[in-house]
Amino acid sequence: MKKFLMLGLCLILVSALLAQVQNPVKWTYASKKVNETTYSVLITATLEPGWHLYSQTTPEGGPVPTAFAFAKNPLLTLEGAPKEVGRLEQKHEPLFGVDVKQFSHAVVFQQSVKVKGRAKTALAGTVEFMACNDAMCLPPSTQKFSIALK
Repeated sequence: MKKFLMLGLCLILVSALLAQVQNPVKWTYASKKVNETTYSVLITATLEPGWHLYSQTTPEGGPVPTAFAFAKNPLLTLEGAPKEVGRLEQKHEPLFGVDVKQFSHAVVFQQSVKVKGRAKTALAGTVEFMACNDAMCLPPSTQKFSIALK
């Protein structure tokens, strides 16, 4: 009986280790002062080999595009939408039935921000994204961030 109990506990432990949540996208954040009132905010996604995430301009009907929601801050003015800097890949994705725009390896999203006055502040918000490889897609995920402007 003890052998069966030990075997059962070992199987549960192995199952728990194998069922860890996959997180193939690592996000990093930085800001760079351009001039006295303007900052370039850099939001970088680094992907594990074989994984990709989708451009902000991926068409409807396909995978979830990367999207940013910035928190309101009376000290900041956003200039345009985040620009994508990376190797954009376009291909027809039969799973979704549309042409998708995606990034593999890494992509940097650059957001230009103007600060009102000389106050120290931060740009906060969320990024929603979806990661896929050739075998599966993970459910859309949301990551919070706060980037000091200094």
